[in-house]
Amino acid sequence: MLLPTTTYRASDFLSAAARLGVDVVVGSEHRQALAGSMGDRAVVVPLARSDAAVEAIVTLHGRTPLDAVLAVDDQGVTVAAAAAERLGLRHSPPASVALTRDKAQMRECLAATSLPQPVFRIVAHNADIASAATEIGYPCVVKPVSRAASQGVIRVDNEDEAQAAGVRIRAMLGPCVEPLLVESFVAGAEAALEGLLVGGQLKVLAVFDKPDAMDGPFFEETMYVTPSRLPPAILATLEAAAARAAAAMGLTEGPVHAELRVGATGTVTMLELAARSIGGLCSRALNFGAGVSLEEVIIRHVLGLGLDGLTRESQSSGVMMLPIRSGGILARVSGQEEARGIEGVVGVEITIPVGHPVVPLPEGDRYLGFIFARGPTPYDVEDALRRAEACLDVAVV
Repeated sequence: MLLPTTTYRASDFLSAAARLGVDVVVGSEHRQALAGSMGDRAVVVPLARSDAAVEAIVTLHGRTPLDAVLAVDDQGVTVAAAAAERLGLRHSPPASVALTRDKAQMRECLAATSLPQPVFRIVAHNADIASAATEIGYPCVVKPVSRAASQGVIRVDNEDEAQAAGVRIRAMLGPCVEPLLVESFVAGAEAALEGLLVGGQLKVLAVFDKPDAMDGPFFEETMYVTPSRLPPAILATLEAAAARAAAAMGLTEGPVHAELRVGATGTVTMLELAARSIGGLCSRALNFGAGVSLEEVIIRHVLGLGLDGLTRESQSSGVMMLPIRSGGILARVSGQEEARGIEGVVGVEITIPVGHPVVPLPEGDRYLGFIFARGPTPYDVEDALRRAEACLDVAVV
């Protein structure tokens, strides 16, 4: 199990494996604190150097045979796919997984289909952003090709803003030489689809509404609520679009997370598709069957344990990703007990410790924390999340 040191997902995946009675070898880019006593249960896997990372996993397999290689976050998905291919384990083709890690290559792949997606231009390193943006038309969106969680994604409404966005994003990328992507801004409500590919067929696990408008200039996600309140015909179109995107990229196995926009007339536009499950701690908003977590579903699939009868719980649920309003040092987050006392709220977790820096988008890549709620309807869940957030007083100095 590839667990980057910065991941939110370690405890949930390890707990899921324990519930299933699965032995886990933790692969991380740094030596674990208890590695000396864990033997082959903890190995260093240099995720930034794909070939070396794959060799480390293959070498481990020679000593301790593995049944699966699973990445929990974006950082490890290409390594997991390549290692699984070398070992003959369940996987999507490595080249297909690599498409999901490069937004420009993804756009080019989907352009060969009739699947609606934003108009785009790929702008080489040090090339002029404003000319590409002007060609597409304003408003448009400038983004790096390799980042996730909306990091570096900026809406621009004119040439000056386009130039400034290019400078800002390239400063954020530092010495990394990569192109930028300029896309037409697609107006409308945004939705997220959580799914699992099994033998090339998409099993939809959940569709989330994002009730807060995501119109920029930055695109911090704040709320996911499921089941979706979109009309059945639009939901069917969403699901079909995600399945077509996965097929176009050649993905065949494992979790996928899709982001789509729904226009005022019901048109569905594919924004992105990742070869991993939902990020942060958001998976805690999902339960299947008798309290089965999303992580258990993913582990069961990669080990071929079967998924018969696993459907999402009937109760509505959701998560609020607490936005970072300003940068600085986190001094306190008060009102947590009041938030937990709101009817329907089932959890509040602050994930940045007091005394640590907080960085807002577009440079930031962490959430302040998460609120979880369940209720009879999506409306109840949304209301509980908003009321709980209103209880919190965040001080940044």
